[in-house]
Amino acid sequence: MSAGQWARDLAMGVRFAFTGGREGWVRATLTAVGVGLGVALLLLTSAIPTIQATRDDREDARDDIGLVFHEETTKTKPSDKTLVVANTDTDYDDKEVRGRLLDPDGPRAPVPPGLKKLPATGEMVVSPALADLLKSDDGKLLRERLPYRVAGTIAEPGLVGPAELSYYAGADGLAERINGSSVGRIEHFGSVTDQSGGEELDPVLLLLILVVLVVLLMPVAVFIATAVRFGGERRDRRLAALRLVGADGRMTRRIAAGEALAGSVLGLLFGAVFFLIGREIAGTVEVFGISVFPSYLNPSPALAALIAVVVPASAVLVTLFALRGVVIEPLGVVRTAKPPRRRLWWRLLLPLGGLALLYPMIGQGSENGNFNEYMVTGGVVLLLVGVTALLPWVVEAFVARMGSGSVSWQLAVRRLQLSSGTAARMVNGVAVAVAGAIALQMLFVGVEGEYTKATGKDTTRANLEINLPYDGQVTAVGEKLGRTKGVQDVMAVSTGYVGDKRSDPDLASTVTVGDCAALREMAKLPSCRDGDVFVAGNEDDQDSEKLAQRGRTVYFDPSYDSDPAKQIPWTVPGEVKKAQTRADSLRPSVWGLLVTPSALSDKVAPALEGAAYVRLDPSVPDASDRVRNTAAAIDPLATVYKWKSTEQASEYAAIRTGLFVGATCVLVLIGASLLVSQLEQLRERKKLLSALVAFGTRRRTLSLSVLWQTAIPIALGLLLASVVGLTLGVVLLKMTSVPVVVAWSSVLSMTGVGAGVVVVVTLFSLPPLLRLMRPDGLRTE
Repeated sequence: MSAGQWARDLAMGVRFAFTGGREGWVRATLTAVGVGLGVALLLLTSAIPTIQATRDDREDARDDIGLVFHEETTKTKPSDKTLVVANTDTDYDDKEVRGRLLDPDGPRAPVPPGLKKLPATGEMVVSPALADLLKSDDGKLLRERLPYRVAGTIAEPGLVGPAELSYYAGADGLAERINGSSVGRIEHFGSVTDQSGGEELDPVLLLLILVVLVVLLMPVAVFIATAVRFGGERRDRRLAALRLVGADGRMTRRIAAGEALAGSVLGLLFGAVFFLIGREIAGTVEVFGISVFPSYLNPSPALAALIAVVVPASAVLVTLFALRGVVIEPLGVVRTAKPPRRRLWWRLLLPLGGLALLYPMIGQGSENGNFNEYMVTGGVVLLLVGVTALLPWVVEAFVARMGSGSVSWQLAVRRLQLSSGTAARMVNGVAVAVAGAIALQMLFVGVEGEYTKATGKDTTRANLEINLPYDGQVTAVGEKLGRTKGVQDVMAVSTGYVGDKRSDPDLASTVTVGDCAALREMAKLPSCRDGDVFVAGNEDDQDSEKLAQRGRTVYFDPSYDSDPAKQIPWTVPGEVKKAQTRADSLRPSVWGLLVTPSALSDKVAPALEGAAYVRLDPSVPDASDRVRNTAAAIDPLATVYKWKSTEQASEYAAIRTGLFVGATCVLVLIGASLLVSQLEQLRERKKLLSALVAFGTRRRTLSLSVLWQTAIPIALGLLLASVVGLTLGVVLLKMTSVPVVVAWSSVLSMTGVGAGVVVVVTLFSLPPLLRLMRPDGLRTE
């Protein structure tokens, strides 16, 4: 067969699609919508590398605290081209707020990206999202925390996303508080180039990324393959007419492929439109804390070109494959007769082949190098494709044994017996998505312990930790925090260092200052009253007891600060009592001198740094924000940390967030594509439904039959998906060398989500179903 003949037959199919009257246009449009939805999501996926790279570039371009930490910039001298910057990041209503205080040393100080000029003292420039929040009623408490006048907004180059909450505020006097960590002097914005290169991801994390990509993209491919087969039965009847005018079987199949090609090419255009619409919508939404500007969503040209080639080619191949067992004759299509039973053996080869590819990597874990990415991808793809191959056989085998029941049940079962393949195709995408989701959930739950560690913090004793570089009395800090609404208890302490000499001391120890209640949370004390001094040593501490001698003079900040004013002498008063270290101390490694406030003079306050541990009243919903407001009022540079009993590795958390974002997009695609498939199925049955209504069949009976026709394949598909998902999950867990634990709650939740999507789609399809069930549907042109 020559290429020219192929081209002529395909071109004829394209003409039939667009010049075949209303019937051809409807089928082409439905195919285009189904394909277009999948193409839009593929284009979005192809833009992910650009999104990540652009966000990283924006973050690097505005980096300042990284410069403060860098060893070459900690000794930057003030000049007319330098700027002192302070980190004032905070949280509000569980959302991160990026904050910076800026104090220029001269008129040529660097300006952050997104700003035209530096804000004056008492003014701030805010992101558009923060400006909206501050103007709303929801931002009342945040307005109290940021006592600056809004003088402008940050432009897009200074933000990583449109929903980011960020501000730059002008300040003075920051040069005196440079500490090389949260406050420092810089000459420019932008991260220092690291020539050492980043660390390689853990093999298990790479495995997670591979599986996430495959699981998210497989349903898209299945939906595209399903969409190009819309209207297959009517198309085949039209092709039978071609046999009457001399076309042979192969020619009719090529013409059918041409029709599918037309729909897929039109689907590419629809997909581009859907993508552009979604691109603009993406700039207005935030999913799991991630927001992007529309300009981020620029697909990779190479990947976009690949999509433009693969989708039409797949449409042609899928159509030819689907027609391999259909005999199109001049007098009709031998599809309406009872089809031969589907063979099981070759369908089992797909999942078995997937298991064979994954088996060599069982037990490899993260200790024996990276997993073979090609074998992982191939194995997961074959297992998930096995769902689409097995589901038609499962549906056929199940409905073949069904019979007696209500009229609606019999109508549904008979329809499924005649076209079980069509019903299975409709739910293939859902089954693949659920199978992949179950496997992923099992994998995430299984390896979570490897990337989650206990912080050692007891959240029943404290909820917030506040670090205050504050030169005031610790008692006053505790009182201010204690008067804040929503605070149940406050343990405020200050810490410092003492030595036996002003500089280069031979003996040194730490000092912890707090009232008796606070000190008891740090160490085990005998009787305590204000004015007491305690000493708590450990096996590595030989100096504390020598320093803690009654009447001995010690010096705060010995040799740690060149300012003689901070090297303050203090005479140890009265009797020094023995204390014991506490394993569950609120503050880690509390040892040395423990002092109650009245035992110290006010002169030593500049040498101390404060910290407070706050227990909140859970009945006050905004208690944490009120505490942050109080801390900011005490000192704008105060940092507030929310205590958590566990914390996850940032890479693991980022992959999981990416999965949630991608799963949300795929879930929307599943719903939209299912609705299109359902409408196409109803359109195919329009005359049949109208005929049944004309003969007196109740609409309730027909509605229930349509529901059963959807529910039976979905139930079987979810059951098969659960089996395949559990199998894949077990294999992936054995590959990572972690104990195999079946998260039944995750399995049930994923299955429930899949069933829920189908229920919603069924409800949306009821109005058009009722319109189709009219006797006038028997009219034809």
